[in-house]
Amino acid sequence: MNKTKLRFFTIADYEEEEIWLREQHKNGLRLIRMIPPCFFIFEECTPEDVVYRLDYKNGSQNRDYMQMFCDYGWEYFAHCVGWMYFRKPASEIQVENDGEIFSDEQSKIDMIQYVIKTRMLPVFVVFLCCVFPNWLKAVSGKLDVMGIFFGSFFSVLMVLYLYLLIHCGRKLRKLKNKYMRQ
Repeated sequence: MNKTKLRFFTIADYEEEEIWLREQHKNGLRLIRMIPPCFFIFEECTPEDVVYRLDYKNGSQNRDYMQMFCDYGWEYFAHCVGWMYFRKPASEIQVENDGEIFSDEQSKIDMIQYVIKTRMLPVFVVFLCCVFPNWLKAVSGKLDVMGIFFGSFFSVLMVLYLYLLIHCGRKLRKLKNKYMRQ
């Protein structure tokens, strides 16, 4: 029987998502797919300690990339909004690096830079070119019903975009610094 859970993770929360998915599997729920932005579809399973890992490829993966993960015992099982989802039973992890999909810290930094380039930068451009100018126009316009509606709508978008840009920017920078020190 399938079970749907609602949980929101930003592009900078991928490590938290991996931990959460592992806990769900330990509780007898194996992830089978996601529906953006926040619906996780699980199937009931025997509780097991399974390590989940995410890699951001945004369509740039190929057959050799997928074969490499298979060779190292990782099961590819889902793709969602540029993220590739892999899992591996913890019992198959022999040494510490077996539990990681990246061979070194520079690979993790490269992934973060790729996320910034392909996700954060476009969001920032949309914010500067569409949301912010329309918000300025809406709040400085007439105070009729439509003006109040558009002012409210673009104010909500402003808050959402600012939150996401600040939260994701700070968190990705923090992760990048963490990997640079290791």
